[in-house]
Amino acid sequence: MSLLDRMRKDPPVSSTTNLAPPTDRTGVLAYEGPTKTTLIEPAQASALNAPGLLADHQIRELAKEKGMIEPFVEKQKRDGVISYGLSSYGYDARCAADFKIFTNIDNALVDPKDFSAQSFVDRTTDICVIPPNSFVLTHTVEYFKIPQDVLVICLGKSTYARCGLIVNVTPLEPGWEGHVTLEISNTTPLPARVYANEGIAQFLFFKGSSACETSYADRSGKYMGQRGVTLPRL
Repeated sequence: MSLLDRMRKDPPVSSTTNLAPPTDRTGVLAYEGPTKTTLIEPAQASALNAPGLLADHQIRELAKEKGMIEPFVEKQKRDGVISYGLSSYGYDARCAADFKIFTNIDNALVDPKDFSAQSFVDRTTDICVIPPNSFVLTHTVEYFKIPQDVLVICLGKSTYARCGLIVNVTPLEPGWEGHVTLEISNTTPLPARVYANEGIAQFLFFKGSSACETSYADRSGKYMGQRGVTLPRL
């Protein structure tokens, strides 16, 4: 077969061909070649997702299929409450009605290696009042199960931040599960209220480029499976 005949049979693809993967109306990836379009099934398309911040539909999928967040509120609730539930690129969790209010009545020393429960007064209430320049510990209503290729970052709600209340949580590591212990600091010189069973912090879920070799569960992390408010452990 001559070169001319081969070129007539298999015409070259233009260098200007659009190589971006379009999608059909179902959201399935469709790759267009010189002679046909190849559809990729949803399961295969999911495997092609690049690492990065997870969107609402991805969070929903992990919550429903993997139990990543329980209980899971699919639509954000905001009428008459501080908002909670699924947001565009995160999940707003609620704080439970269990509070440990920091106190210095016994002149206890704060030592992360030898922490004394006497530093707190326990309260179960729908509204917790944090003393001026003090803090409370509480926990999320939600129980989290973090996949092995996901890392979670927590940020405080802007409603509380505007009142001088700061929420501090360390990252939720891949493979970890449990209630999240929350530290809420009152940075003002006035008493401040925190409302149980309403939004307290937003969790952002970041998918890694691949699953980690050693997860929090694999190394038997000391806060694995924690329930309720968990004090420092060594």
